[in-house]
Amino acid sequence: MIYLDANASEPVRPAARAAASAALALGNPASIHQAGRAARRVLEDAREAVAAQFSARPADVVFCSGATEANALAIHALGPGRRVLVGATEHDAVRAAAPGAAMIPVHRDGTADLEALAALLADGPPALVCLMAANNETGVRHDIAAAARLCAAHGALLHVDAAQTAGREPAPYLGQGAASIAISGHKLGGPMGAGALIVSAARALAPMLRGGGQEQGRRGGTPALPAIAGLAAALGAEYDTAAIAAWRDEIEAFCIARGGIVMGEAAPRLPNTACIALPGVRADLQLIALDTAGIAVSAGAACSSGKLAASHVLAAMGAGSLAGQAIRISLPWNVTADAVPAFCAAYGAMADRASHGAADGARLAREGTLRLKDREGVQPCQK
Repeated sequence: MIYLDANASEPVRPAARAAASAALALGNPASIHQAGRAARRVLEDAREAVAAQFSARPADVVFCSGATEANALAIHALGPGRRVLVGATEHDAVRAAAPGAAMIPVHRDGTADLEALAALLADGPPALVCLMAANNETGVRHDIAAAARLCAAHGALLHVDAAQTAGREPAPYLGQGAASIAISGHKLGGPMGAGALIVSAARALAPMLRGGGQEQGRRGGTPALPAIAGLAAALGAEYDTAAIAAWRDEIEAFCIARGGIVMGEAAPRLPNTACIALPGVRADLQLIALDTAGIAVSAGAACSSGKLAASHVLAAMGAGSLAGQAIRISLPWNVTADAVPAFCAAYGAMADRASHGAADGARLAREGTLRLKDREGVQPCQK
């Protein structure tokens, strides 16, 4: 299997695996005996490491279970008394945590419409604005610095979901004026089960989870020390941006030559991410064909038990029917050059088959439906 689904979860880095394994032998960081003190040192070392990556103070780092919880905690704690404004292409974790929020539209390339944001900020009381640093489906980056300036001019707070940029590129969002940042360990090569909200310790932060007063009283519950240690180890690892971007560009050029359309192609994007629509071919059928050929990618639509929904990200970009016909290729940190010809061969065969006509298209649909039934209860298209 050639794994090209890093935006769903990066492969665990060796340093993260070693750090997590070592932490498994330790005790509860809240205990005062020797084992507890050793665990506490690991926890606080991880906090310092994360803070350093974001030009924050250790006290500003609140460890939690992942970016879903970090995003929800930010909205829960910073949103009361404010209008909540959410980017139209935000992850469902943010959208679900802010029901009834006003949507900030995006341009057709997927970048936030800052003129529309300015109008929304001017029309009402102070707001909490939620904008992701880079989109998980398309890789499109928002101009966080410009959005932060608008927020400051209108007394608004800016929360940044940095799950897809952390560990891949510099994260200067606090210095640009963001009030808080959410990250997730498994998105950057750490184990699943840990994330962090980075927010000033001076800012009042009512917890969602109450318990023993952990995380300076901001998040109750015993911290997942192995996953946290792995997160910190992965965050500082090297990332070969130039090589990954070159391989991504090679894949995109091949797909375009075979009729594919790159979503958000003209916008600033993550170096590892390509969202490519193949007109007339359902995303889930593309995913199944590639999976059969040994290529792991994701679809631009969420699907479960054979029920499909077009991507809200691509719909917000005005993609129309293409919103249900796009797949996401996201290259992991350990991708190798041989992944490119393997993907291209599989994609080319799929595109050729799709172009053979209605009979082959109907057969592909039948096979895809049978495969989806075999996977009932499983979500093969995780965002």
